[in-house]
Amino acid sequence: MRRVEVHDAIGQILGHDVTEIAVDAAAGRKRKQVAFRRGHVIAAEDIPRLLDLGKTAIYVSDPDSNEMHEDDAALAVAPRAAGTHIEHDTQPREGKINFRAACDGVFRVDPERLYRINRLEVPTLVTLPTNFPVRKGTQVAGFRIVPLTCDPAIIDQVLHELDTPLLSVAPYVLRTAAVLVTGSEVYEGRIKDGFQPRLRRTLEPFGVRVTLGEILPDDRKRIAEAVTKAARECDIVFVTGGTSVDPDDVTVAAMADAGAVFAVRGMPMQPGNNFTIGAVGDTPVCAVPAATLFHRATSLDVLLPRLLARVPITAEDIHRLGHGGLAQPTCDDHFPDCTFGIG
Repeated sequence: MRRVEVHDAIGQILGHDVTEIAVDAAAGRKRKQVAFRRGHVIAAEDIPRLLDLGKTAIYVSDPDSNEMHEDDAALAVAPRAAGTHIEHDTQPREGKINFRAACDGVFRVDPERLYRINRLEVPTLVTLPTNFPVRKGTQVAGFRIVPLTCDPAIIDQVLHELDTPLLSVAPYVLRTAAVLVTGSEVYEGRIKDGFQPRLRRTLEPFGVRVTLGEILPDDRKRIAEAVTKAARECDIVFVTGGTSVDPDDVTVAAMADAGAVFAVRGMPMQPGNNFTIGAVGDTPVCAVPAATLFHRATSLDVLLPRLLARVPITAEDIHRLGHGGLAQPTCDDHFPDCTFGIG
């Protein structure tokens, strides 16, 4: 593109979008909008408006240039970056293309490849954190180059990093749950159960129904039998109570008796240190601690979307949760839009 004084631009083809700030009376706020689109042929009557927008010079198309335009760069990158269950704009606005979730699920991105793209400095690809729960239509990423044009070789480097798609959404696939409440004090009616209502409220927004609910005494054999049955009948099993290091606790031991395999006992997050994830065969089986009753945001709430989308959770993943694993007092009001679980 060539830089041209605005008074000399009549008849020239505008090489980039020109934006303006407009007042949205209905919303009561200001918003940015496109005043002139790329490709617009500058006319004499456009000059006063361009000057009002602070444009004493503009950039016009130069057919002899070998540089790649910001719109063309975005159009080249978008289809290569978008993977499973990701939609993107078909046309750039101000050189930017946005990406959205095509379904409810867990947003996934490879942070290392994302870093290598942004390390090139000219392109910028910004995203939500990986493993963030999203709804259909949520914007998950945006791409643009910083200057109006760039060397095509830089975009070639970006495309090399995108030999496989970078962005995806893992949809929620688990639909039925069992809630096994353990504790003789609850079983005997001395204490009212609060776990089942809490877990039903938590699971409902994900489209998961609690199809099996049972209250059990602190009997290791009975708990193990109930876990075995629930793992056969439901997509995911939650076993509540008795998850601390108290010697009288039998919950996790009973889960192991039922064949549950655990990557790690507990996790480096507060609240919810004693939330433990295991599996009986292919069925996730989770030990849910009492912290779940007192906080809206616990380790259960951080990891539940991944479990429901069958995103693998390894021992290393759990060990890394310590970074960002401390909930601030305001997290109960703002979760998941807070720092908890985002490392």
